[in-house]
Amino acid sequence: MRTRFPLFWLALHRRRRMLALLALGMAVFEALIVVVAREIPPEQLFGSIGGSVPDSMKAFSGSTGDVSIASDPGLLGAGLVHPFWIAMQLTAIGSLVAAAVASEVEAGTIELLMVRPVSRARLLAERTAAVLVALLALNAAATVTMAAGIALSPTLRHHVSLSGVFAAGAMGCAFALCLTGPAMAVSVAVRRRAPVIGATIALGAVGFALNFVAMAWKPAAPLRYLSPFHYYTPGDALAHGTLAAGPLSVLLAVGVLGLGTAGALLARRDLAP
Repeated sequence: MRTRFPLFWLALHRRRRMLALLALGMAVFEALIVVVAREIPPEQLFGSIGGSVPDSMKAFSGSTGDVSIASDPGLLGAGLVHPFWIAMQLTAIGSLVAAAVASEVEAGTIELLMVRPVSRARLLAERTAAVLVALLALNAAATVTMAAGIALSPTLRHHVSLSGVFAAGAMGCAFALCLTGPAMAVSVAVRRRAPVIGATIALGAVGFALNFVAMAWKPAAPLRYLSPFHYYTPGDALAHGTLAAGPLSVLLAVGVLGLGTAGALLARRDLAP
């Protein structure tokens, strides 16, 4: 174990096998999506629903509605909002964030960590850095795999630019930060890891369901603004090749606000188990 930034390295070392498997799974899954998009034209794949795609399907293309899932950007974007992709992200966030503070308090090991001259701010900073590095690795695995597949396919390269792929990857990192911030605040506030994992799952699963309902049912349309998936739009990034500054800012702001709240709570709370 390295002596510099020990809490950072310890968090990653404890879950190194899990993170390696998640990154591998992410790469294999995105490779499968690229193969499907290359071998089966999206309009043929979704030919059974005709020329117009129902509103209920728009949530699965990673778009606010401009990009149809029956297109190359929409199908590739679906790979970046697929339940498997979401599950990989939530697994990493839930595991690492729960271990940041809550599980140490629950196990009674937080006092051992604080015996050394380690400030609470440093504890939070190193554990947060470990989460962000892990999530960056997962999103990089997905982004590089998709970029390689598109670069090797003239058909896909004609419809999706590499700049769009990396823009979608940046959106994925911002989305991960958006979930990490509030989850870290919960980890700091509670004394057990179960509520942290539950809150992480709720942010992802309930957020996706809320966005789905808002896009499928017009009376519920205003609810889409409460879901992180309304602002996480990889399909739009793949289609247009650029980042949407507004949605990106919202994702980053929520993440930073959550981390700031976590810092304020940690500075005041009793760490005794």
